[in-house]
Amino acid sequence: MTSQNAEKDHELQMRAKVIEASRQYFRETQKPKVFEPGKSYVPVTAKLLDEEDLAALVDSSLDLWLTAGRFSCEFEAKFPKHFGRETGALIVNSGSSANLVAVSSLGAPMMKDQKMNPIERGSEVITAAAGFPTTVNPIIQNGWVPVFVDVELSTLNATIASIQAAKTSKTRAVVLAHTLGNPYDAATLADWCEKEGLYLVEDCCDALGASIKNLDGEYKPAGYYGHYATTSFYPAHHITMGEGGAVISRNGRLKRVAESVRDWGRDCWCEPGKDNTCSRRYDWTLGQLPCGYDHKYTYSNIGYNLKATDMQAAIGLSQLKKLDRFVAARRENYKKILKAIQSSPILSEHLSPVTATPNTQPSWFGFAMHVSEAIHREKLVSYLETHKVGTRLLFGGNLTKQPAYQGVNYRVSGSLENTDRIMNKTFWVGVHPVLDDARIQYMIEQLEKGLKEQLK
Repeated sequence: MTSQNAEKDHELQMRAKVIEASRQYFRETQKPKVFEPGKSYVPVTAKLLDEEDLAALVDSSLDLWLTAGRFSCEFEAKFPKHFGRETGALIVNSGSSANLVAVSSLGAPMMKDQKMNPIERGSEVITAAAGFPTTVNPIIQNGWVPVFVDVELSTLNATIASIQAAKTSKTRAVVLAHTLGNPYDAATLADWCEKEGLYLVEDCCDALGASIKNLDGEYKPAGYYGHYATTSFYPAHHITMGEGGAVISRNGRLKRVAESVRDWGRDCWCEPGKDNTCSRRYDWTLGQLPCGYDHKYTYSNIGYNLKATDMQAAIGLSQLKKLDRFVAARRENYKKILKAIQSSPILSEHLSPVTATPNTQPSWFGFAMHVSEAIHREKLVSYLETHKVGTRLLFGGNLTKQPAYQGVNYRVSGSLENTDRIMNKTFWVGVHPVLDDARIQYMIEQLEKGLKEQLK
């Protein structure tokens, strides 16, 4: 063995010892806590990490390659299959950034180079008023006009009819989230968008692992139907990188644009640490730059730096192996909570659970429900929180009522009656994989007690 090989072998042995020590550290310090009803908090969201996640994080940190590297490349290669695609994944630093990249790409000048028409300033983009702000914010940030539509109470999603009714000659795209992991009919919507020449962005940040029946009767993953799909890997979501997200592109041309927008808007597509991938680094003539201007410093779009680190990607790869199990647990917990509510006279009378959109298989992010007119929602959620049961509202409620959107140029199509009801009468509890039967039973008991407290 040469001295160089011996040195490399020694390095690998040391690495293996450090990684194994991290596994042992996890086993000895991260032991499951015993649930004590009334004392232990039942969170509305929770990450589920194991020793392999920590081992992957330590492994990547030993590389001392702090930006995107080998783990990022592997994640971007493996992740698209969960959307029914072979390629097209780009890791970013959050789900909100994923939405910013995907939506901004639709207006990027580079779209023309890829034989597509960028969205012009002042154009309209249809979206839902009931949701999370960072689904909508990129529309405004790009100088477009959000057109808000209402949603169904039963599914929390906009209907195809309401979207179609909102279209005008200025409409260029539809940007919608699959609310709380309950998909909308993206197959029908994508077919209509194609016929109308509109772009579709599927915000799947809450819906990783969900599926939707296509027009041929075959189920395809949520995110398969849009020009772009986005995901979040925040600790609350189906898998986590801590912070992180991803953009999935329908094809290579769209990925080319999104990658540029993510990476400062540059025209170059070299990975970090690499040069001259195109073999023409000093041969390009672009814009009004002199011929041969360094391609690494040529910018074709107004972009950002929204990349994630390789350490985040390493945890994501480890988490990805458990995705199917996590999704199955969420579905099972949803069923258990639904059955308990339907079996309880007081719960079934005063709580109306959100149910799956027809022809979909949700990947539930939370269990949402509407309270009856006899119930004051704020008193109920306050009771639950006081008794150690976590709750959330449906994000921003009616976004047009939020202070951030006062003075913003937007249009409302039709009534937002259901959105207003959601703003006032809807909340949700967790379905995450950390929940077990004891925690679910305690949650149901507190729901019953909270209602009885109001109905005395």
